[in-house]
Amino acid sequence: MTGSTDAPVVVGVGPTPADLAVVRLAAREAAAHGRELTLLHAFNWEAALAGPTVAGTRDAAEELVARAATAANEVAPGLPVSSEIVEGAPVGVLVRRSGTAFLVAIGDGGMAGCGGCVPADAPAVQLAARAGCPVLVVRPEPPPPGPVLVGVDGSPSSRAALVFAFGCAARRRARVIAVRVVEPGRPDDRDGVLDALVAQARRHHPDVPAECHTVRGDPGAVLVKQSRSAQVALVGARGDEPGRGMLGEVSQTLLYHAPAPVIVVRGLVSAVPGGA
Repeated sequence: MTGSTDAPVVVGVGPTPADLAVVRLAAREAAAHGRELTLLHAFNWEAALAGPTVAGTRDAAEELVARAATAANEVAPGLPVSSEIVEGAPVGVLVRRSGTAFLVAIGDGGMAGCGGCVPADAPAVQLAARAGCPVLVVRPEPPPPGPVLVGVDGSPSSRAALVFAFGCAARRRARVIAVRVVEPGRPDDRDGVLDALVAQARRHHPDVPAECHTVRGDPGAVLVKQSRSAQVALVGARGDEPGRGMLGEVSQTLLYHAPAPVIVVRGLVSAVPGGA
């Protein structure tokens, strides 16, 4: 459903100040793409029953969503905003909702600042691994007004990320930096492959400036370094890694360590020529 013109940007709403930062960036994303913003709060019915009154817990959830709507309208006046309070665990609710969303947004839960201690069941990781549409993982600090960075390895997943990156850059009036990384010791005789992929991906946005860089190094480390000056970094969910799970090594590295917001592109491969 991500291609539907009425599919919204869906953002998970939590109780912390950091969650309002997620809402604000999701609102900007929705406004840039001309999409409605849906505020989604997962209502824990079991916890509500254990509390003094069910009504009080529900009222708190409604107040939380109302504050989020105010924050969204502050950064994107006139943006259509709807809200949903749904029973269930936050990640499961967002995964289900992703089937009819253009993009889902969630906070990183402090991942980028805790070194190597990120658990595999971190909510942002689980959502990026299971969602049916692109997933925006938001950092606590606002990003700089830099380029849109995208990692490309030639796989259908990375080609989908490249196409999505041009759409993001066009709406942000930013340039695209496409980076292809060749690991040390691996032969590379594919001259011009990145330029050809970029030329194909930018057909709908020919006015978006783009830079192509093919470099040697560790793909994850190179993209994390490049993301320090990017306003957003995009990567395919799995890339050219058929033996891996729902998230590839590079996408996980960016989720864990990139200081920029990260969009893990999922659910769009079938729309890319030659995609699986």
